[in-house]
Amino acid sequence: MSIASTSSVDTSWREEMMPRPARVTDIKPEASGIATFQLALESINGNGHHFEPGQYNMLYLPGFGEVPISISSDPASPEQLGHTIRFAGMVTQAMSRLKVGDRVGIRGPYGSAWPVRRARGGDVVIATGGIGMAPLRPVIYHIIRWRKEYERVILLYGARTPEDLLYKDEVREWEKHNIEVQITVDRADATWRGQIGVVPMLFYRVRLNPKHTVVLTCGPEIMMRFAIFEALARKVPKENVYLSMERNMKCGIGFCGHCQLGPHFICQDGAVFPFVKVEKFFGKEDF
Repeated sequence: MSIASTSSVDTSWREEMMPRPARVTDIKPEASGIATFQLALESINGNGHHFEPGQYNMLYLPGFGEVPISISSDPASPEQLGHTIRFAGMVTQAMSRLKVGDRVGIRGPYGSAWPVRRARGGDVVIATGGIGMAPLRPVIYHIIRWRKEYERVILLYGARTPEDLLYKDEVREWEKHNIEVQITVDRADATWRGQIGVVPMLFYRVRLNPKHTVVLTCGPEIMMRFAIFEALARKVPKENVYLSMERNMKCGIGFCGHCQLGPHFICQDGAVFPFVKVEKFFGKEDF
């Protein structure tokens, strides 16, 4: 029996698993336990680390591991990569101790993107809560740059408390670009003068032209489930509804299988999906 030559084995995946070094150039606290890190690759090909709105990078910290983090910066400025990180696990807790000038590793960009080109010529509803605002922020940057290509743009955004809202300085600036902003919080404080309640309830405050509307949603799965329900109840076609899922992603290239959802690997086929593609699996723990 002959033994196959090892030269025939595909080892191209090894290159994809090698992170590239980057420097932390800025850190901006956003809310309690959340900050946006600006990263610059130390060696880049061309003009930067090009990505599409909705894609993510794998960020690596030696001695601790790596995590998938959505790119939250402007796609038109790929030389500076923003990642809004919630310090929730071992790796991200270690990242919370980084300082400007420290190094991290980057792999990517990976994953699918929001359908910003398909949505041109119509209305866009962005329904998001908490840290889910981060992967949708590049969509807003893109829309502002190409504002004349879109009709109505509506942002429905919520957080647990006013202190948990992200990008506070920017959100109201977006209104100056003819973006309709509706903000709500679950629990108000004495200073809050806005709406109180969950994000899906904000659908009651807007009138939609359903066949002319694309809905993009990201946030806790329970929030997305009810946001999608409200969109479908208003006759938005299922094929016009998109969501971002980030369950159990580990490798970014569909190699380890941790993030399998039915026939899909979230890290490779997502994290952005058309709702019709994952409808039968969405909201079920067994898939």
